[in-house]
Amino acid sequence: MKHQFPAIIGVGRTKFGEHYEREHEKLVEESWLKASDAAGIERKDLDAGYFSDYFLQITNKVGIEEGFLSELSELHIPMEKMRSFSSALLNACHAIQSGKYSMVLVGGVEKMTDRWDKIRDDLMLLEDPWSYYAGCTPEANHELMLREYIKKHKISGEALEKFNTALAQVCVKNHQHAMKNKYAQFQREVSLDQVLKERSKAHKPLGLYDFAPISDGASALVLASPEVAKKCTTTPIYIVASSAATDYITFPSREERTGFIASTMAMENALERAHIGIENIQIAEFYDQSTLMEMVSLEDLGFSKKGEAWLDIYNSCEDYKGFYEINGKKLFVNTNGGLKADGNPLGATGGAQVYEVVKQLKGEADDRQVKADRDLQFGCVLEFEGFGTKAYVHILRRN
Repeated sequence: MKHQFPAIIGVGRTKFGEHYEREHEKLVEESWLKASDAAGIERKDLDAGYFSDYFLQITNKVGIEEGFLSELSELHIPMEKMRSFSSALLNACHAIQSGKYSMVLVGGVEKMTDRWDKIRDDLMLLEDPWSYYAGCTPEANHELMLREYIKKHKISGEALEKFNTALAQVCVKNHQHAMKNKYAQFQREVSLDQVLKERSKAHKPLGLYDFAPISDGASALVLASPEVAKKCTTTPIYIVASSAATDYITFPSREERTGFIASTMAMENALERAHIGIENIQIAEFYDQSTLMEMVSLEDLGFSKKGEAWLDIYNSCEDYKGFYEINGKKLFVNTNGGLKADGNPLGATGGAQVYEVVKQLKGEADDRQVKADRDLQFGCVLEFEGFGTKAYVHILRRN
C-alpha cells in the first residue's frame, strides 16, 4: 500500500514572551490566521481541529478547551485537546493517514506568566511526583542527570572544565540564533562569562542561563492529505514519520539516567518508518529545557557517540559557524534559538519547533536560513512531555 504522508501547507505563530496584556484567544487567533493565510484556506475548509495546552484550565479558567475553540472559530467540527503540540500533531497525522479527514488545524497555546505562582507546583509534578514531595524544583532532575553523566563517563580535570564550557556554549549559540528570530523571547546575546558567573553565583553546576524561560505564546499549522496539499501549495512539507515512546515518570527509577530512552526509541522508530538513516537529517530542533538536554539529545538521537556529545559541541563552538560538525558532517540545531532563547510556552513549543524546520526546508527562514553542503531535504523535531517521560519525534521532508 502506498504511504499517505500528511503534508504541512501552512504554519503560523506568535512572538513568545510575557503576554499578560493579551487574552489567550487573541494569541490563538493570531497564530491560526497566519497558518490559514499561508495555506490559502478558509475556516470552512477544515474537517477537524487538534489543540494542545498544559495549564489553560488553571491559568485562564477555560473549562473545556474544545468548546472554546468552537466558539472562537464558529465551527462545530470535531475538536480534540492534548497536552503537547507533538501529541496533537501525531493524532492529526493518524487521522489524515486513515483517510478520516483531508484537512485539519493543529494548534497550541499557553499563558504561563498569568499565574506563574500557581503553576510552579504543577510544573514540578510534570517532572516527577516524588521529587515534588521531596521539595525539589523542576530543575533538580537536570542536575541529577548531569552528575550521573559525569560519573558514568569519568569526566574530570581538564576534561570537566571543557565539559562545563561546552554546556555554556549551547546557551551562547542559541542566543546568537535567536537574535535573527523576530518571534524569539530573548533577542540578545549572552556571553560565556555570563553563563559561568550565574552558575558560580548559584553554587550549582547549572545556573540561570542554562534553563529555558517561562513563556506565553501560540503556534499553529494546517495539515492536509497529499492530494489536497498539491492543490493548495507548490511547496508542501511532508511528515514522513511521527513516533512516540514513554519512560518511567520517576527519574531515579529509570534504567538509564544519563540520557532519555524514550527519545532514542522514538528516533529509531521514526527513521525506520521514513526509510532513511541518521546521516540524512540535516537540521533538527531539540527540546532544550536546559543546556544539558540539548547535549544528551545529540547522543540519544544518534548524532554523537555516547559520552562524546560535549566534545562535539566544544570543538564546534570554539569557532562557531552556525552548525555542529560531527563526523565531518554539518548538523544545524535549534536555529530559532531553541527553547532557551526562543521561549517555552509548553503547549505551543512544539509548534514553534515545527515552524522553524518547515521554514528552513522551504528556504523561507530569512536571515536564519542555513547554508548546507547540499539542498535541505530532511529535518527532525524532538519534543518531550515532562523530563523525558514521553518523547515525540517527527521527521519532515521537502518534496
